[in-house]
Amino acid sequence: MPSAPGLLSLLTVPALSVLLDTFFYRPDEDIGFLEELVAGTDATSSPLPEESPEEYLAFRLEGEFYAVPIHGVREIVKVPPLTEVPRAAPNLLGVVYLRGEVLPVYDIKVKLRLTDKASLVAGPDAPEPPRSARIIVVQTADGLAGIWVDSVSEVVRLRPSMLELDVPGVVGGERDCVVGLGRRNKQLFILLDIWQALA
Repeated sequence: MPSAPGLLSLLTVPALSVLLDTFFYRPDEDIGFLEELVAGTDATSSPLPEESPEEYLAFRLEGEFYAVPIHGVREIVKVPPLTEVPRAAPNLLGVVYLRGEVLPVYDIKVKLRLTDKASLVAGPDAPEPPRSARIIVVQTADGLAGIWVDSVSEVVRLRPSMLELDVPGVVGGERDCVVGLGRRNKQLFILLDIWQALA
């Protein structure tokens, strides 16, 4: 005859299997209500699409960081000697001869109200440009044009979640050329519509 502990185990095993049987699926069970319950949940469980970053060219103007979409930039060149244009528009610094083309070079600091008037950078009285200064060549509706910047920083990749578009009162100047802000960690970039900045 089994001992008391052995007898106890024989008595409890059938009871335990009966209890567990209610938790397991049997082929003869009707589970139609479960299929209705989970119907349509596949659409909500699909993963969110990944954000595609866009590349921007970042540059400095009067100590502030600005950025424009890289697809609008043709090239970046060191500042060559500029030829002054008499009675030119206030934002036209001069013209340069680049690869067989005459390019107007503009100062967008006036448009952004970073300065009251464009610097003297063309003609015989113009000082040597700073070593960090560059001209960003962009394609406009009227052909190629250059934009004078204090320095080119880097190419930054910004995802849509890192952008704040249509932010009123971000900076002084014409709002039609400032389209928003880009943030990467603690660095802030003022996003420009470069064609509006040249208008």
